[in-house]
Amino acid sequence: MDLVVDRYELGSIGTNCYVVRASRGAEECVVVDPGADAAQLRLELARLGTRCAAILVTHTHWDHIGGVADLAEATGAPVHVSEVESTVLERPDDFYAALGIRIRRHAPDVRLDGDETLDLAGISFETLRIPGHSPGHLAFHAEGALFSGDLLFAGGVGRVDLPGGDWATLLASIRALADRFPEDTIVHSGHGPPTTLGDELARNPFLLELRAPQ
Repeated sequence: MDLVVDRYELGSIGTNCYVVRASRGAEECVVVDPGADAAQLRLELARLGTRCAAILVTHTHWDHIGGVADLAEATGAPVHVSEVESTVLERPDDFYAALGIRIRRHAPDVRLDGDETLDLAGISFETLRIPGHSPGHLAFHAEGALFSGDLLFAGGVGRVDLPGGDWATLLASIRALADRFPEDTIVHSGHGPPTTLGDELARNPFLLELRAPQ
């Protein structure tokens, strides 16, 4: 299977949202991190001729969940989120209203621990726990594609100065991914262009510790 992955930069800071299909003509898709602009996203799905069968959330920072409620209600797609961070999706005002950010609440349909296999829209996704940027951060892997949220970027890594962030934990999560997946694994990050696991392990300036002899 050759996954078809379409990337959309949504919201005020251009957070990546992904529409993932088993093939170009697939009638169903999975949407990863609909951070904003659900109406625009629905128009794109209509243009592609595909229906949202599920919503996957890597983590619940505000720029990744702003469109979840609207998209879920419009499509009926079940929302999958980490059990650890599900409260943020259920009560976003408790976390973001003080920042002047208002997000519609939505009760998740599936709460994940991070070691499940999800069969959605004809695609088998592995869920993986990758804390460090946030405490319940998840990655989703399917067919050589890794949806890493804000753990790892092209030339960068996620912030650890936000609540629940931790540098040693973040590095351990990246090391675990490097040990588990081949270097040609395509990394689809929460921000910026795609990259590969091997390119980041070889050249990412933040990963010098991982390149040091053990």
